[in-house]
Amino acid sequence: MKIIKKINDAVATLEGALLLTIILLMVFGAFLQVILRYFDLGILWGDIFLRHLVLWVGFIGASLATRDGKHINVDVFARYLKKPLKNYVMAFIDLFSATVSWYLLQAAITFVLEEKEYNSIVFNDVPSWYFQIIIPIGFGLIFIRFIISALTRVVEARRAEGTAA
Repeated sequence: MKIIKKINDAVATLEGALLLTIILLMVFGAFLQVILRYFDLGILWGDIFLRHLVLWVGFIGASLATRDGKHINVDVFARYLKKPLKNYVMAFIDLFSATVSWYLLQAAITFVLEEKEYNSIVFNDVPSWYFQIIIPIGFGLIFIRFIISALTRVVEARRAEGTAA
């Protein structure tokens, strides 16, 4: 589990750096668009580019939120359970979430492959799938993070059972 944690932490560091870079690029791009429009200029594809970057921020942020357990969840019953049982219930919820993420990953792969096949263009001959590739990558990372979380919770539950005995 230690090597998985190290890899997970390294991926999170990379995601954080990428997230920061994209957000700075978005702020600078939006600011530049406002200034250029003041002078009746502007980058024709700037707004479309910024909208696609929002997609990237959303998926990278969702992956980081899943890693930290800060994603949207419903733990109405789990909060009242004691430690070993709570970990097992949360592991089951993580596995269910991983299953949903898996199906979304499959749909996202199909979507991006179809976009590539039909040669959809966003702007200036840039294919749309270049920007949309984050969708399957994001769902893949979320899937992996839910699996890691489930495994971690089971290990913690086993440890809690061992110390309680």
